[in-house]
This record gives sequence, C-alpha cells and structure tokens, in this order.
Amino acid sequence: MAEAHQAVGFRPSMTSDGAEVELSAPVLQEIYLSGLRSWKRHLARFWNDFLTGVFPASPLSWLFLFSAIQLAWFLQLDPSLGLMEKIKELLPDWGGQHHRLRGVLAAALFASCLWGALIFTLHVALRLLLSYHGWLLEPHGAMSSPTKTWLALVRIFSGRKTMLFSYQRSLPRQPVPSVQDTVRKYLESVRPILSDEDFDWTSVLAQEFLRLQASLLQWYLQLKSWWASNYVSDWWEEFVYLRSRHSLMVNSNYYMMDFLYVTPTPVQAARAGNAVHALLLYRHRLNRQEILPTLLMGMRPLCSAQYEKIFNTTRIPGLQKDHIRHLRDSRHVAVFHRGRFFRVGTHSPSGLLSPRALEQQFQRILDDPSPACPQEEHLAALTAAPRDMWAQVRSSLKIQAEDALEAVEGAAFFVSLDSEPAGLTREDPAASLDAYARALLAGRGHDRWFDKSFTLIVFSNGKLGLSVEHSWADCPISGHMWEFTLATECFQLGYSADGHCKGHPEPSLPQPQRLHWDLPEKIRLSISLALRGAKTLSGNIDCHVFPFSHFGKSFIKRCHLSSDSFTQVALQLAHFRDRGEFCLTYESTMTRLFLEGRTETVRSCTREACNFVRAMEDKEKTEPQRRALFRLAVEKHQALLKAAMSGQGVDRHLFALYIVSQFLHLRSPFLDQVHSEQWQLATSQIPVQQIHLFDVHNYPDYVSSGGGFGPADDHGYGVSYIFMGDDTITFHISSKKSSTKTDSHRLGQHIEDALLDVASLFQEGQRPKPRCRGLPEEDSGHGGSSLPCHRRGSKATTKSTNF
Repeated sequence: MAEAHQAVGFRPSMTSDGAEVELSAPVLQEIYLSGLRSWKRHLARFWNDFLTGVFPASPLSWLFLFSAIQLAWFLQLDPSLGLMEKIKELLPDWGGQHHRLRGVLAAALFASCLWGALIFTLHVALRLLLSYHGWLLEPHGAMSSPTKTWLALVRIFSGRKTMLFSYQRSLPRQPVPSVQDTVRKYLESVRPILSDEDFDWTSVLAQEFLRLQASLLQWYLQLKSWWASNYVSDWWEEFVYLRSRHSLMVNSNYYMMDFLYVTPTPVQAARAGNAVHALLLYRHRLNRQEILPTLLMGMRPLCSAQYEKIFNTTRIPGLQKDHIRHLRDSRHVAVFHRGRFFRVGTHSPSGLLSPRALEQQFQRILDDPSPACPQEEHLAALTAAPRDMWAQVRSSLKIQAEDALEAVEGAAFFVSLDSEPAGLTREDPAASLDAYARALLAGRGHDRWFDKSFTLIVFSNGKLGLSVEHSWADCPISGHMWEFTLATECFQLGYSADGHCKGHPEPSLPQPQRLHWDLPEKIRLSISLALRGAKTLSGNIDCHVFPFSHFGKSFIKRCHLSSDSFTQVALQLAHFRDRGEFCLTYESTMTRLFLEGRTETVRSCTREACNFVRAMEDKEKTEPQRRALFRLAVEKHQALLKAAMSGQGVDRHLFALYIVSQFLHLRSPFLDQVHSEQWQLATSQIPVQQIHLFDVHNYPDYVSSGGGFGPADDHGYGVSYIFMGDDTITFHISSKKSSTKTDSHRLGQHIEDALLDVASLFQEGQRPKPRCRGLPEEDSGHGGSSLPCHRRGSKATTKSTNF
C-alpha cells in the first residue's frame, strides 16, 4: 500500500557501516548472506518445517509403511529386494538373542529411507505443478483441459489436511525475468507520459544499458536466485523499508478501518476486550497453524511466510538501518491512555483471559485518575521522528527506562485507548469519515507506537481501527487478521444487552501495571522536537473517504469485466480530469505465488488507457467506440496484472538490478533515471479474503471498509479501494495540503463521475442510481445502523451533503 513512497525515496548505503564498496566482492558476499539468512529462517522454524516437511504425507504414513514392511517380512516376502539384509549386515552384532531386534531396526531404516524418498518425490512433483501459470493467463470463467488436469493433479498431490505452512517447501522460487523483456516493458510503460524527445533519449539510455551493464548485473541476480529463497524480497525489505530514514508516520504506515455503518457496542473497554481477545485467538490459531493457507482463485496456494511476524514484533531504529525484532511469545499488551503507558497481562495460569476480564482491565485504566508524568504524554512522538534521530534517543532511553521500553517493545501489540470519538456521524458524514481516516493514519502524532507491528486503536465511542507498520508484511496479511478479528469479536464473542462483554469479571486479577519513564532533559528536548515534526506532518495530510454506492462488483461482473481493471481505468480518467495530464501510476499486486514473494508494481497508465481517456473527453467519439477502447484498456491492464503476479513484472527486477549496480559501483544512467521517477498516483485494492466470515446478504453493513495510506509524492495522491459486498466500493484518498496541485475531495468527485460515466457506456447512456442507506440512530452505537449516500464537495464545501 504505502510502499510506493518508500520505493522512490530509498538511497542505499551498501554496507552496514556505510563503508565504500569495492568491485564485485561485496555483492558476492551479500548474495551469500542472503542465502544464509534464508537457511537461518528455515532452521529457526524447525518445528514448522518438520510439520510441513512431511507434507503431503504425515507421520502416521511412516507407521503404516513400516507395518506393511513388517507384515511382508512375516509372510516371507522381501519388498526391499535384499536391501534390508544389507542393512542388517551393517548393524552391530549384539548376539543371537538380538537377531530379531536387528531385523526390526533394518526394517525401520528401510521404511524411513523409502518414506523420505517418497516425500521428496511428492515435493518435487508438487513444486513442478505449482510452477505452472497457464491457468492465470486464461480468460476469466474459462478453464482449458490442461488446466483442469493440472488442478486435479495439484489436489491429488496436496493431500487432504493442509496447514498454514504446508505448501512452503513446495512453492517455486520467483524467476528472474529476461532483462531484454523488462527493458522493453519499461519503455512501453513510460511512452504515454513522455514527449517524443524524452522518450527517444530514454530509449538511447536503455540500449546503452543493455549493451554495457545488463548482462553482468543479470548474472548476479541469477546467482542469487539459485542460492537464496527469493532474489528480491530481502533486498526490498532492507533497502526500501529498513534503510529508509523518513518518519514512519504517513510515509510508511497504513491504516485499516472498522465497520463503516455499525458499531457493535459504544462501550470502549468492552470493544477493546473483545478485540484484544479475538486478536489473541488469531495468534493462537497462527501458532498452531490452524489458519488455512490462502488459495488464489480457490486453486493455487500463496506463500505464508509473512504471517510469522504479525505478533510480538517491533521495528527497532538504528543508525543507517533499522532491524525487525520478533519474539517467540509475549503474554502482555502495551496500552496508552491519556499520556500514560500500562502493561496489561493477557494470560492467567489457566490460559488466555476472557473478554470480560480484559474489559475489566481496560476499564481500570480508563478509570485511573493519575496524570501523565512530564513529557511522558508525548513520548511516542519519537517513533514518528526521522529514524536516525529516534535511534540516538532510544539508546539513551534504553539506559534510563529499560524496563518500561522493554514492556512496550516486547508486547504482543500496542493498544491505544483514544479519548475522542471517531467514525461516521449523522451531522456531517463526509467530514467525520475524513477525520476518522486522519486519526487512524496519524492520530495526534504522539498516541501511537509506530514501531510496533500494529497498533489497535479503540476510540471513546467504541469504534476500532489499526495502524500498521509496513516493513514486516504487506496489507493482505494484516487484512486477513483484521477480517478474522472483526468477525470474531462481533459474531462469535458478541456483547450482552448492556453493551459489555459476555461473561463475568475477575476481581482477583492484579491491576494493570503503570510504566514509569525516567526522562532526562536531553530526551525531553528530543521529544519536543519530534512532536513538532509529527504535528507538522499529520497536519499536512488531507484524507478523504467515501463509499461509492451506485454500483459495485456485481454490476461490473455482469459487464464481463474485471472489477480491479474496471476501477483502475476509471481512476486514469478521474486523474486526467483532475490534473489535465497523464502520470506514472503505481498499483501494488502480490507475488506470493512464489516462496517469500511480496509485491510487484502494475504500471496502470497504459497507452490503451490513455486512448480511452482521450476518447471520453472527445465529444466526437461515439459510445460504441468508447466502449471498445475501454475493453482494450481493461484487457491490457489484466495482462499486466497477470504478468506481475507470475513474476514477469518490471519494477522489482529493475530495483534488484539497481541494487547490484550500487554494490558494484557500476553507474547506469538508465537505472538512475528509472529510480528517480515520481509516482504521482499510487493505488491499491484492499482484498476481501474471508467472505465466508461475513453474511453480506443478510447483514450488508457488517463488512470491513478497508484502509488507506499516505501519498507517494508531495504533489500526488494515494488511493486505495475495497469492494464492500456486491454493490459498494469504498475509496480512501490522501494527498498533501501543502500542494497546490492536489485536493483529495476534488479527486473523489472526479472518481465518482468517472465511474458513473464508464458505467453509462454499458447501460445505454444511463447513469446508475445510488443505493441509499438509512441514518444511524443518535448515539446508539448498536445494531444495524447505517448511513445515507452522499456526495463530496471540495475542501471549501466539505460539509455539504445531498441525502
């Protein structure tokens, strides 16, 4: 989501101490270390590897095989063709009375070798099957005979009972694309936005790169792809995220919203109790691998590696480079309320605390009248500071307040009990949603611990939200957790009639532990400086959220079009109307078809999309002509999306080539130009992955409303969207108030108009009408409250609505 800002802002310092790099020795060392890190990760999760290493077989299958061999031996049959006799000869002779024991040991060793060989064969067969991507390139809704055969074989070799990490050892490695193809695709992507002169110059640089440097850089990438788990993902994490020196707030983190139209309870402590309990239930299922692996289109498993760091994880600031600290377990959460920090235990000797017990602990914090200590209230602003500054201050803080700092960084996650309400309101629905988004993305600059893997935010009226740190994983992972949390706390745990968690309090539980910080004057000055910078950054962000309820994915499917491609092409039309020009567009898609894959960029501003946009603005074009051009643009976007997902994208390959060139001190004007580009439109779709957890037909308001992120460029937009049910698309737009070129509300209006204009091409010129919702009841916070459709105004007319 927010990775576009990081991708254009990184400046690699190629060694941990900032030393100069000499020739090719460091790059070989870095490739070696990449592979070493991969193997260490495998060893660190030895138990998971054992459980999945026997997949698709099981330990019981070994016992069955051993029993069959013993039975055959008893019937005087030798299934080993003499091998067991050879094994018996190699075993020590313990005397005649132990002759039978030697036979049993020989059978066990033979069974183990045969079992291992069978498992290895199954792994290789499954990996070869999962390397097939022909199914991805077929038209939607059509399945060829080869694909049907492939799918049947995958299901046969996959076994019956799959666990979260079951497929990890069978996933193929991400391929290194042909450098010639990558350069060709890059030139094709920039052609619509460059003048003839600029494009000719870029083509000259590209040809020079292919002639002089490409083959050497490509050789190093091929070498890394053979040795490491993934040729690009570890460098992407390090150089794009961990070496970034910018503030995490707005620039890197992103947010996830609660239900848009309903709040299950207005009781803040109760909502916090159920949500924390649901999150810890998810962690329990994660630890036991009871979460099913995600299957793309219900058939192709995705890599699950990113799930490992959801909980007990903190990004630790460092000079020049941060690092991710992950603990195996944590039995507490860190809580922030009115400038004070608390440690709240989540387990008792008998296990996980009940939701009612957790509510009781959170209520004790809310009722605690003690004031915050000087500067303690604003301490968390340091996590929103530039990373080098925070790293220096943290070194002093670790000495002065080691226990308190460890309680926060060692927590399962961070909880912020906000003293203000948030969410949709009857009085001003548009402005209230925008304020809700700003509160989740930045807060007040000092009430989120941005280093934690995620912060659970509970507002005073019971509304929820997440602020997520980006380096450890991408949005689909936190989104999967968030869907489970919302569905579990609302539908399974539930609330009593008075809005409290079900069950009974536990008065014998100890009080939450107040954390104390000994802050010397030097740290206090740093806190003041960090707070000033955080407020400036948060005050400059312009967020706009609106549900588009005229139509959704069901209408788009009836047009036999891809929902994502439909929206992306409409965004090109909206942005052109907003700025009067085309620009580089960043759409994030996943590469988790491969082991440890993360993301790739879809360059959505294509020549086909530009032709369609020009046709829409040309009054002489007829509707059939526009409709034909639109279908061409959608088909082109689909082709780019599928290529990116199958490892044949442009940007990650160019990024990895650039990193190798920096290691080698091999300057490439072409790669320098590629990585100086600005993404003025960064976009992302929030996937709905567990639709079975929600009853969208009977309870359409109980669906996640997605999330958003900051703009990638000071004069650009960040746009995310989620398809809520069948008939609503919720958009999250961000930009900088300091820019005279952008206005989030203005772009929102253009997006709505563009979607309606495109839809009219498929409805004989008639614009779809919005599906209006009823208003929420005043201050109730309960049940199926809902909100009407409304149109957005500009910055000056935000409060105007049409019901």
